[in-house]
Amino acid sequence: MSELSLIQAVRNTALLFPGQGSQQVGMATAAAAAYPAAQAALAEADDVLAFPLSRLMAEGPEETLTDTINAQPALLAASIAILRALEAELGAPGSPAPASAAPGRQVFLAGHSMGEYSALVAARSLAYADGLRLVRERGRLMKEAGTRSPGMMAAILGLDEDKVAAVCAEVTAKGGIAQVANDNCPGQIVISGDTAGMQAAMEALTAAGAKKVIPLAVSIAAHSPLMRPAAEELQAAIAATPLAPPMAPIIGNTTAAPLTSVEAIRGELGAQLTGSVRWTATLQYLVDAAVTTFVEIGPGEVLSGLVKRVARSATRLSIAEPDAVRTYVQSLTA
Repeated sequence: MSELSLIQAVRNTALLFPGQGSQQVGMATAAAAAYPAAQAALAEADDVLAFPLSRLMAEGPEETLTDTINAQPALLAASIAILRALEAELGAPGSPAPASAAPGRQVFLAGHSMGEYSALVAARSLAYADGLRLVRERGRLMKEAGTRSPGMMAAILGLDEDKVAAVCAEVTAKGGIAQVANDNCPGQIVISGDTAGMQAAMEALTAAGAKKVIPLAVSIAAHSPLMRPAAEELQAAIAATPLAPPMAPIIGNTTAAPLTSVEAIRGELGAQLTGSVRWTATLQYLVDAAVTTFVEIGPGEVLSGLVKRVARSATRLSIAEPDAVRTYVQSLTA
């Protein structure tokens, strides 16, 4: 990896990393073809996990790539391959010099759900190889928990988070399980829980005026109490993994506050599987911290779309392909 971190070259910027759902066949393939550093990141993933993940990423089949046990390490590998491409471009002749670590520089990182692991690797808090092992185990444990205790997730459009949370709390008090899994942006909430609780919650939310209630095509109730067995096992793996303080603050999913210490990071990763992803609050924190540019590093444009709902005047960039890598690095000289 280049000695120059992207974190050192940006100002008033949040680097964002996508989570499960953004995976797609072909992700990071062009970056790997254009940048040896990106190719090396994919090769390292193959070596660490002892199976040809990069071939699955490049060729599919899509249903195998989408399997949570594969999707999570594939997304981490794709985001880090693209990050390595960016850092290689920064190290090329004529690239911008690193920005000084002035107090007002305001650089943050955040990742959506599993993307938080990508943010930790980017911040050099978590070694890439260790990150690959953790998210592979995370995916395995989540899949196992979903098999033992199947559940549901659903997108709720047109209601605010407080109302959705209140309805879910009423359902849970009656014996079901339903809670806010992701507060993605104003008017877009995802809930998660067991089948009985979710059916009751979806009916109640429809009656409460939701514009749409859309069951998602998953049987894993992520970010709900049904993930507790997975969280407990994953916590042991997290505790055994070396971590370092991040180069820049990472905004935690469950707290929407900066994670700046190893202790805080371990707590966040342990809470994340059963806790809610507070993405709206995360983005608002970044806006309040004077972030003016949001850079999504990885496949798709999901996070950029969510930023638009919270920070309409901010610059939003999605970087996945070599042309976007080159254009962004060139813009840093302006």
